[in-house]
Amino acid sequence: MLKFTEEHEWLKIEGDIAIVGITEHAASQLGDLVFVELPEAGVAFSKGDSAATVESVKAASDVYCPLDGEVVEVNQAIVDDPSLVNSDPQGAAWFFKLKLSDPSSANALLDEAAYKELIG
Repeated sequence: MLKFTEEHEWLKIEGDIAIVGITEHAASQLGDLVFVELPEAGVAFSKGDSAATVESVKAASDVYCPLDGEVVEVNQAIVDDPSLVNSDPQGAAWFFKLKLSDPSSANALLDEAAYKELIG
């Protein structure tokens, strides 16, 4: 199941694990990324908490935790090479895997059609 937030994160949900990243729209709006800071595995976040930071040549932005849960894995590849986020934002450039406190809460997020309508 693929879901989106109004803050331009995407989630690929498999059971109680959500793979989280930023959308292609967000990556293109940010421009060329030069720095990514990720949370540490084992840290718990609530929906809306700032979980990661991205910096581009234009600006720095927070990446928000889309749902309540605990980070179980992070993608070191995008820390080592932030340009991956620009080249494959909804594929290889995922940010972190989140063990969801309540997987059913994902039902309240946007589906792909609703997200596309949001960004126009």
